[in-house]
Order: sequence, then structure tokens, then C-alpha cells
Amino acid sequence: MAVHPSQLFSITPGSTEPIYRQLVEQVRRLVAGGQMAPGDELPSVREVASSLAVNPMTVSKAYSLLETEGLLARRRGLGMLVAERPRSSRSQAERAALLRPTLERAAREARELELDPDTVLDLFTHLLKEAS
Repeated sequence: MAVHPSQLFSITPGSTEPIYRQLVEQVRRLVAGGQMAPGDELPSVREVASSLAVNPMTVSKAYSLLETEGLLARRRGLGMLVAERPRSSRSQAERAALLRPTLERAAREARELELDPDTVLDLFTHLLKEAS
């Protein structure tokens, strides 16, 4: 069953990170974290582009990169899906590395807001404990 793009993806248009890279990293995190499992369908390029108001070539580029690295598989006439591979294919260190860019951005924003580390860590701990 395909999921609506707005439930999977969010982009930051003003980010220094290109939109296609944002999409690639989000798919990697969703798969590594188990929110997307082998065989799960991704929304079509057209659906994602329309939902996020981006060029379809941007989404296509992200999907192609993920297909090249073996994370996604193309089904003729049916679109992209998460490739079949063991859930434990990524170590905890690899999964943590996927989180690092997000945490770096959050740390930069916390410094810009002049928040002390204890306040930021308390907030992050609270967010981790919230039910998804």
C-alpha cells in the first residue's frame, strides 16, 4: 500500500542541502529505522513532486540514486519499492551516521538561539520519549 508523500517527506527549501539529497537521506532513515520495510511502495515521482511542489526531475534523481545504491527497486509499470534485504543490513553506527546531519543542523540552530546544552538535551530526551 502506497503512503501519501506528505506523510513520508518534508523538505527545507532554504537549506544548503539540495532537495534531492534531503529526499535521499529521509528514505535512508525511514528504511534504517524500520518505518519502511522491504516491499513497501514509495509514492510515484509525480505524486511526490506535486505534494512537495518540486520539479519531478529532483524526485527522479533521488529515487535513481537510491536504486543505484540498492535501497530501492523499480517494478516495471508499478513504481519504486524498498528493495528486499535483511533488516539488520545496517549497523547501529551506520544508522547513527544517518542521523548526524540532522543533529548538526539542530545543534547549529540551538547555538544561534543561544540555548544552553542542558536545555537542548532535555528537550531532545523529551522528544525521544514521546510516542510516535
